[in-house]
Amino acid sequence: MIGYVTIGVSDMAKAKDFYANLLSDAGAKVLLDMGRIAFIGQSMASPMLAVCTPYNGETNQPGNGNMIALPAGSKEAVDAMYNKAIELGATCDGEPGQRIPDQFYGAYVRDPDGNKLAFFQFG
Repeated sequence: MIGYVTIGVSDMAKAKDFYANLLSDAGAKVLLDMGRIAFIGQSMASPMLAVCTPYNGETNQPGNGNMIALPAGSKEAVDAMYNKAIELGATCDGEPGQRIPDQFYGAYVRDPDGNKLAFFQFG
């Protein structure tokens, strides 16, 4: 249903490194790099995350209320993704934990540009 999601960044090299490393355990890598935009994912036929510098040349701004939620596959994987993101330069926006009893386990970070990410597991 989703082809790709794009987020604005200030430093393309840093953003590509952050997301390619963060998502490498899921088999993701930089698939297409066009200079001011790069697509990261498992294949061009599956959902991707794109990082880009804003087209208008102005400073990127993380959206208020916007968030990218990445399925982790297990509670342990949520913890691992959260820890890896922090090691790669993200900041905590909600430590891993059970949010809704027996339904939702999640963790939240802000990438180096302030974009909000969630790592989650239902059930």
